[in-house]
Amino acid sequence: MKVAIVGTSGAVGQEFLRILEERDFPMDELVLFGSSRSAGNKYQFKGKELTVKELQHNDDFKGIDIAFTSAGASTSKEYAETITKYGAVMIDNSSAFRMDDDVPLVVPEVNAKACENLPRNIIANPNCTTIQMVVALKPIQDLSHIKRVHVSTYQAASGAGASGMEELEAQVHQVVKGEKPTVKKFQHQLAMNIIPHVDVFTDNGYTKEEMKMYNESRKIMGTDLQVSATCVRIPVMRAHSESIWVETELPISVEQARDAFNKAEGVKVIDNPSANEYPMPMFLAGKDEVFVGRIRKDLSNPNGLTFWTVSDQIKKGAALNAVQIAEYMIKAGLIK
Repeated sequence: MKVAIVGTSGAVGQEFLRILEERDFPMDELVLFGSSRSAGNKYQFKGKELTVKELQHNDDFKGIDIAFTSAGASTSKEYAETITKYGAVMIDNSSAFRMDDDVPLVVPEVNAKACENLPRNIIANPNCTTIQMVVALKPIQDLSHIKRVHVSTYQAASGAGASGMEELEAQVHQVVKGEKPTVKKFQHQLAMNIIPHVDVFTDNGYTKEEMKMYNESRKIMGTDLQVSATCVRIPVMRAHSESIWVETELPISVEQARDAFNKAEGVKVIDNPSANEYPMPMFLAGKDEVFVGRIRKDLSNPNGLTFWTVSDQIKKGAALNAVQIAEYMIKAGLIK
């Protein structure tokens, strides 16, 4: 088994290295790729020093079984044929192929079997906010069809990559010192603030991030689900939070929902308000699961439920989901 990481130097690329080692992913060789700027960088993996190779249009992917790509949509589109032409399965973390009809969009806890049909040898990793939401929606959908979802996200700086986290950290230090914060990555100062603006606005008034949640969740779950999202950036370093309201065809009790969450793959329940216990990003960064709490009936709709989720954006929202896709394919005999 020969594995490649494309975009090793970024936040998600670094997370790939940690997760592959942490989970003792079954492989014989790991090859690292990056831009001309990153080529030559060295990283430790299982006690060995690996050097980043420059991504080029050549035969470097001959013999590669799985390529985890996280170098941006433009790079993924440009190099997809180079990466896959000798049979490598490309598990792509960008937005390049998510809505292509001939590319499955996969969250293993929800639609792993979609991996079985790969016309282009490409699997798309969904957007981080979508992954977190559909993992939590799946156990509810199994009880009764979900008609619609209203969701507000509270997204950490990590969603903007390493540079986003660096900017928030720098701004915090500048605010403490009484200096004017430097604003480059985000639309406004993030420290001591929240910004109801993630990605660019579209003609309908929603941002691309919000439309991703609408379009991607429908493709993953394979239903006519209606989603209305408001995506907000908050001054948290890592792990996204979401406030989710669902309307189901049949009424579902809080007890039924909690039981379904407790039994669901990839979900952990923290829901004890009397003891001030509920999911919070401060304590859940670096964890694998989607954490659910504040489970309650909607007061305005007998078929409504509302709950709160937290999940690590870089881990489950990106690198871990991609690795879990590869693990499923190996276990299912789709990659040998």
